[in-house]
Amino acid sequence: MIDLIETQLMDPLRIGLIVGLVITMYRTRAASGSLLPLGFGVLFVAVILPVSNPKPGITLTDAVLAGLVTNIVILAIVLGLAVIVRRLRG
Repeated sequence: MIDLIETQLMDPLRIGLIVGLVITMYRTRAASGSLLPLGFGVLFVAVILPVSNPKPGITLTDAVLAGLVTNIVILAIVLGLAVIVRRLRG
């Protein structure tokens, strides 16, 4: 499971989707809030990537659970960077 998480942490598609999720959340925050879109987005990315590109020998449940952990870690990093950028802009 740890190997799977390490592999997913370096997945550029996963990182790009989470970055896009954060950008979209900031743009639509007034209409939809923050937590619900982020939560559903993290869940969506965790499910859609293993479903669309299954790895042999890894169950869908393991891939989704590892994806959730990975997405939360990536989301925390991206949100931290977004806060820094927003504060530096003014």
